[in-house]
Amino acid sequence: MTETPPEACLDAALPDLAGAFGLGEVRRRRFLADGLMNRNWLVETSTGSYAVKQITDVPLAKVRRNLAMLPGLAHDGLPVPAALQTADAECVVEVAGQGFCALPWVEGTHVQGTDLDHDQAHQLGELLAGLHRSLSRHASPSPSGAPVPRTTDAGTASRAADEHSARFPAQPTEVFDKETVEALHQRKDLLASHAGRQPQGSRLAGPHGWTHGDFQYRNLLRRDGAIVAILDWDRVAVRSYAEEVARTAQVQFGGGGRFSLDRVAAFVSGYRSLIPLSEGDLADAVHRLWWKRATDFWQLEFYFERRDPAFGDLFLADEALLHWWTDHFDEVRTAFATHHGPRRLGAVRSV
Repeated sequence: MTETPPEACLDAALPDLAGAFGLGEVRRRRFLADGLMNRNWLVETSTGSYAVKQITDVPLAKVRRNLAMLPGLAHDGLPVPAALQTADAECVVEVAGQGFCALPWVEGTHVQGTDLDHDQAHQLGELLAGLHRSLSRHASPSPSGAPVPRTTDAGTASRAADEHSARFPAQPTEVFDKETVEALHQRKDLLASHAGRQPQGSRLAGPHGWTHGDFQYRNLLRRDGAIVAILDWDRVAVRSYAEEVARTAQVQFGGGGRFSLDRVAAFVSGYRSLIPLSEGDLADAVHRLWWKRATDFWQLEFYFERRDPAFGDLFLADEALLHWWTDHFDEVRTAFATHHGPRRLGAVRSV
């Protein structure tokens, strides 16, 4: 990631971006520090307010492909703001070797999954199913084959834990350093105890197709209780549908070091009311996601690479959830298989 301060980076590019996207006269801009991956700003101009993003984490060709499908999703009734285009119908503008895109600003707030009520969790599942249906019509090319599962064995993950531990002082004094080194030791113990539970098989269970890739509260805007925008289309790819359901449930309803199992059940039931997933499909996806979390250290990799303490905090939070999940594995699997109808009918459109 570039070391240029956010304000200087945008200020250097704004004249070209304003001209290319027809933003009008720029009156003020504000850096949005909440994003974990890319850089984002609110830019207010004579023609309106816009979200401008500097793309740092994904190849620009992939971003162009993904943004081009948003009008189709919006036409299907999904809350998707379409990206602005240049006179040449380009959604991405490059300035000094950096890629930028712009979208209309949408007012709303990010609401964590554990703050949703039962019906909102159910409706969120319906929305994800509707999104998958719409992506099957508008994303291209058509999937040529089922995605192949990738797993890391316990020995490789244990060595990775040692490598990360070695990046901290031998006698750590900072609170974060102490807690992280201890967490890495505990991760090695977990891996040693559960090495025989690595998922097997060369195929993922259940249907697959184009998916959002990061469908969770940080990329959903709510206003007056309703979702008004689905954001961040960088990671659209072909995946198992059950994989995205499991990952969304983990990020949405895995707060405070444990799953909110009732909300998980409501969310998954909402999804299954529109797209059928069997208990076996879901059990396979949940097992594989648990193992992935037990064997990866992506938060620490970003922590060291970007020197961003937010990734360190995320590692410790996710570590607490991993151990709770391991201790309550059968309860979590049951929650994904439990049918939970909505307590009241929501106004979610079936896309």
